Amino acid sequence: MWIKESRILPSILLLILIIGCQNPKPKEQDLMRIKSANKENTKKVILLMADSLMAQAIDQGIREHELPAFKFLINHGQYYKDLVSSFPTMSVTIDSSLLTGKYPDVHRVPGLTWYSAGDKKKINYGTGPMELLRHGINPVLTDALIHLNGSHLNRNLPTIYEDLARQGLKSGSINGLIYRGASDHKLSIPGWIQGPTSLPKEIQVKGPDFLSLGSLTNPFEGIKNLPDGITNRLGINNNFAIEAVKYLIQANKLPDFLFVYLPDLDRELHKKGPTELNGVKKLDQQLQSLLQTFGSPEKALKDAIIIIAGDSGMTQILPAEQNPIIDLSSMFGDARILRPGEAVSKETEIILAVNETMAYVYPLKAERSLRDVANLIKNDPRIDFIAWKEKDWINVIQGSTAKQLKFKANGNLTDAYKQSWTVKQDSEILDLRVNAAAHSLDYDQYPDVLRRLSGSLDSHPGKFLVVTAKPGYELADRSSPTHKGGGGHGSIRKMESLVPLIICGTDQKPEYLRIVDLKAYLLNLLTTGKH
Repeated sequence: MWIKESRILPSILLLILIIGCQNPKPKEQDLMRIKSANKENTKKVILLMADSLMAQAIDQGIREHELPAFKFLINHGQYYKDLVSSFPTMSVTIDSSLLTGKYPDVHRVPGLTWYSAGDKKKINYGTGPMELLRHGINPVLTDALIHLNGSHLNRNLPTIYEDLARQGLKSGSINGLIYRGASDHKLSIPGWIQGPTSLPKEIQVKGPDFLSLGSLTNPFEGIKNLPDGITNRLGINNNFAIEAVKYLIQANKLPDFLFVYLPDLDRELHKKGPTELNGVKKLDQQLQSLLQTFGSPEKALKDAIIIIAGDSGMTQILPAEQNPIIDLSSMFGDARILRPGEAVSKETEIILAVNETMAYVYPLKAERSLRDVANLIKNDPRIDFIAWKEKDWINVIQGSTAKQLKFKANGNLTDAYKQSWTVKQDSEILDLRVNAAAHSLDYDQYPDVLRRLSGSLDSHPGKFLVVTAKPGYELADRSSPTHKGGGGHGSIRKMESLVPLIICGTDQKPEYLRIVDLKAYLLNLLTTGKH
């Protein structure tokens, strides 16, 4: 059975299959508290985040007359093909940027896996089944279920759920991994998981008014039968999420803002590659069902603002015979590289945190400079670039050519987002279009690269490099999940960074087409009432 690597909760499914026990149902019910004090005729906002949804697939499906729901929504709304994701293009980081309105230098969730210098341990929220077993069940589940929302996500930075609560508006999350809010909830952990871990029977968490997280907290239990068992990935699936939304519509219990995570497409594309259309067709059928729940698609857009977005794109990974996997651990000779599950010690020299097509590399020995490490990596022709920070400057070396660039915030060049920069040396490395006379720069192959790259390099304390792979290739450590012949993401190129955004039920437009700017846009829709 193939298990999705780029999301957290499906890793728990592996434990169920190993131990073979059933998950007892949580008792929490919070449907009663989501009735809005807002005016009844005020439009609700539903944001559907479809993991790895790409505009190319939507366009092809519409040309082939296979996507009637998408076609209707596009014809009756706004359709953008170039919404810029966060970086790395991994779901926990992207969702954190969406819900806080900040890049990882502020929200502090650097990736699906990273190294905490303060705790002297590698953080892994569940990259794949092999790493789950080797890294250790207890640390993975503890970081994913307790620390991610509880302490890793910047406590001083409000999420959209917390902002809405302060304004007296109701919000909800269905299967979102980043969910911190103002209301108390409980995640129910069955005894057979508590045995091999230090997890308690119940985990107290903060979330929006309404929180549904698969089998861990299912407020529909006893009210509506949803697919949340072992064979349905514990409820982390499209059918669960769509049926849950449909119930809220039918029961007239939609909160003012509802975030809905739809994971199924990502699994198919990781396995079959980004040109696979079957997953988009299934998603279209689910969207059609949701629209009809309002009475008709037309009535849906009168009653609600419906927003559909992808979180990241995907690159086609070359087949196995074309050597697509870049083994980072082989580049450091006999250096002592931290093994999965091993504790960091005085002997540890290198730590690798691989996020599919990007990676963080941490040299722990003072005598080994970041440039020295970059020089070891740059000669592999499959490497796109290596970047690191020295004082205020960010240095970038292009793989195989050794061309160099350096940049820092503030300067006489201004980009389309009104961010100013100083750029020196070879700007072609990051495909920057510099117009010195106009004091401007534009992005192409690497959208918003200066801000997103600096955001990742300031996302957590320590000395480290960012490494990205060229299209078609994927980075790996000893037990990293790989996708030979399938699809991968993580890096900063536009194929993995540009995602579709469909907005229906309002003429209001976002100021900028970046995921990091959607929070301000959503708050404006919800608090001003201007549709």
